Amino acid sequence: MTDTPRPRTPIDDLADRYVDEYAALDPIAATAIGVQGHDDRLTDYSPDGVAERAELHRRTLAALETLEPADDTDRITVAAMRDRLGLALELHDAGLDLAPLNVIHSPVQDLRDVFDLMPTATAEDWAVVARRLTAMPDAVAGYVESLRRAAASGRAPARRQVEAAAGQAEQFGDGESGFFVILAGQADRSGTADGAVAADLDRAASAAAGAYRDLTRYLREELLPAAREEDAVGREEYALWSREFVGARVDLEETYVWGQEELARIEAEMREVAQQIVPGGSVQDAVAALNADPKRTIRGTEAFREWMQAKADEAIAALADVHFDIPEPVRRIECRIAPTNSGGIYYTGPTEDFSRPGRMWWSVPEGVDTFGTWQQTTTVFHEGVPGHHLQIAQTMYRSDLLNRWRRAMAWCSGHGEGWALYAERLMADLGWLDDPGDRLGMLDGSAFRAMRVVVDIGLHCGFEAPAEVGGGRWNADTMWQFMRAHTLEDEAFLRFEHLRYLGWPGQAPSYKVGERLWLALREEVRAREGDAFDLKAFHRRALDVGSVPLDVLRTALLPPTSP
Repeated sequence: MTDTPRPRTPIDDLADRYVDEYAALDPIAATAIGVQGHDDRLTDYSPDGVAERAELHRRTLAALETLEPADDTDRITVAAMRDRLGLALELHDAGLDLAPLNVIHSPVQDLRDVFDLMPTATAEDWAVVARRLTAMPDAVAGYVESLRRAAASGRAPARRQVEAAAGQAEQFGDGESGFFVILAGQADRSGTADGAVAADLDRAASAAAGAYRDLTRYLREELLPAAREEDAVGREEYALWSREFVGARVDLEETYVWGQEELARIEAEMREVAQQIVPGGSVQDAVAALNADPKRTIRGTEAFREWMQAKADEAIAALADVHFDIPEPVRRIECRIAPTNSGGIYYTGPTEDFSRPGRMWWSVPEGVDTFGTWQQTTTVFHEGVPGHHLQIAQTMYRSDLLNRWRRAMAWCSGHGEGWALYAERLMADLGWLDDPGDRLGMLDGSAFRAMRVVVDIGLHCGFEAPAEVGGGRWNADTMWQFMRAHTLEDEAFLRFEHLRYLGWPGQAPSYKVGERLWLALREEVRAREGDAFDLKAFHRRALDVGSVPLDVLRTALLPPTSP
């Protein structure tokens, strides 16, 4: 890209200042987005820490109101910050940010997961890890304080989430085989930490493990008796979470109905594709045939990592300069095996200077050493290029156009996950998934995301369940029945997903709903531009906006026309 850098504005300065101030208040987020200087600290999850971050939101929004946008980029920044920071304050004022607790995205996991992103190549790297580990007891104590306050105010988490999170905390804090003990052992085995650093690391790891054992006891002995039995959060709270994750106001009743229709449409297409694999057979017959095909099977985690890397590199080489503008630093992605074993593939973005590249991680379940490529080909496109890696890394690269907040912090799940699903479908349209097995894998993933729309909205909003699960109001059991009936995933993975939807309302539908909004926006732009519409140019314009809320993206790409 050779674009002329855009002159900085007071709104850019305010947005950049917000990034610096927020990074200081949330060191875990700072590490995640690649802001340097906070890697030896942990986030304060106490009520005071939560309040301090909310005050930063208020202060920034107030300052934003005193500034005039200098150009369209500023106008988008203002709209996006008002949406994201304003909604964060709505959630704070409702008490919903005080003490999150679930099985996938809460301090229980965040305090552990941040260490996956930290460099460990030198003795100084390990010294930073040791200092961060030393902060764990205070961080856990602050989180427990928030959990106590939330429970006392009538906002105790659901029993299922407490039980499951306690199990995770117990595993992380195990003194012999827990995460922190293993982490310290990696330094010993690598020989990169000298005697003094290694000793500090062992002490710090022991303290961190002890903090997690304390957390386990608190969750089981004090919080569990106060936990609520009801899993659903109710329509009013759910509407807030839906706006947070989708980045748009959607009609929940209409979206719930659409989810059922979309699931039925995809499953019909799956049956058609299955006929190409096993004529006269069912989808299950086709899956069995694909799983038995040695050409579609890889044995060993390292071999699977190498396959992911090769497939990701192949896509980048073929798409660059043809279907997408891909800057040189973005043409590098690392595929890695994650240190956890919860299952699934995920992406972490690069640092601001690209010294840490974008990475695709595969969290291999314990005991799994055989992988089917027919299911994962589309996943590589989802997590890599043209999916998350292209979207996130290219946004990070655009310092000539976007301020740091737009590049590093304006993440919206509906935009990001919706784009990744859109990218899968685009690769199918471009011929990369013409193989019936690979196409069935893409359709299976799409059906899985449509199923999420149905069960997540249905349960948390208290809507009428389909007749196939007995009708009436959704509950955890009918959710499970519906999930089992409409997915090809194994039971262990599905059990975790079941807990995830019960405890993280509004997030799971953002994938499929986001894809729906991306597709609708593309067609609106196409209709407005007519014969002048160019798909590559559309993608360039859309990605240059960054990961803003989808309502803001629509305004950016479809500004009001002059009367």
